[in-house]
Amino acid sequence: MALGTSHPRSRPISVGHLRAFEAVARLLNFRAAAEELSLTQSAVSRQIQALEDEVGSVLFLRHTRAVELTSAGSMLLRAVSASLDRIDAAVRMIRQSAGRRSVAVTTSASFASMWLIPRLEAFQRAHPDIDIRIDASDVAVDLGTADVDLALRYAVPQAVPAQAIRLFGEQLTPVASPWLLRSRPINRIEDLADCTLIEAGDAHRTRHLEWLTWQRWLDTHAGAARVRPGARAGRERLSPKRWLYFNYAHQIVQATLTGQGVALARLPLVAESLASGDLVEPLPGMRLDSPLVYWLVTAPRGTQRPEVKAFCDWLLAEAARTREAIGEVPDPDTVDHID
Repeated sequence: MALGTSHPRSRPISVGHLRAFEAVARLLNFRAAAEELSLTQSAVSRQIQALEDEVGSVLFLRHTRAVELTSAGSMLLRAVSASLDRIDAAVRMIRQSAGRRSVAVTTSASFASMWLIPRLEAFQRAHPDIDIRIDASDVAVDLGTADVDLALRYAVPQAVPAQAIRLFGEQLTPVASPWLLRSRPINRIEDLADCTLIEAGDAHRTRHLEWLTWQRWLDTHAGAARVRPGARAGRERLSPKRWLYFNYAHQIVQATLTGQGVALARLPLVAESLASGDLVEPLPGMRLDSPLVYWLVTAPRGTQRPEVKAFCDWLLAEAARTREAIGEVPDPDTVDHID
């Protein structure tokens, strides 16, 4: 029977067919989809053919060495991907509720490695029966559909939901390893010209992350530097020995710890290293306030579970210690929002 020549069928479509379709559509390769699903390639092909018979339309264009979605296939993929994600999330939640207690957290790679993970051992000692899963990604997930219980986010106040809880704010400050400073002391801004300056490579291309750049810090403190007659303010009047760029904050700090240069660090993420002496703040009176804030956001379904509440309470206690360490005196609920 030719496709599209009869009345569409109305009976339910097999979920197995839809899962095979989603895999082929995502990978655009029947063999790769078969390997992912632990099926033979012919079995996947039969499921796709059966699905096309059911919907009454061709979903893929089969070329000699490639597979291409048709317009009907693209329409179906949008619906199937969201539906399968929700089904898988629901099944995982059911399995978790029937077994061990666990908390799933999503946050950025840098915040996970520099702030969260070093503190986790204390929570595990206090709650040995709760499993923790960290999903470290710089892509913000939808807490309404993703298989996570809470998110730790880094954003301006206008970019987070109303129920987000402020953990702590941020200041930016130059930091360096103590042995680097022994050979190259930094007592004033002009001394930075003899150093390698380290910063985020993509900060200049993002509106609020521009606060993380040396240029912003230098422009703010231009009046504190001895400027040559006719020189312009900011980075243009200070030419360092060289520049070193990284994508992530933990890479920046790692390079600084090994003495490769001076970094403009995010104070909450290096407070422990400053307290231990692994890093030194050579110009402590020249910190720069940032509009970016660290937040706790809980998923709607997670707040009812005692293990999630226990983890959130622990996070808030750790955040209070960080506020104290960085000298954040004002009550976070009274701090004005900075745009």
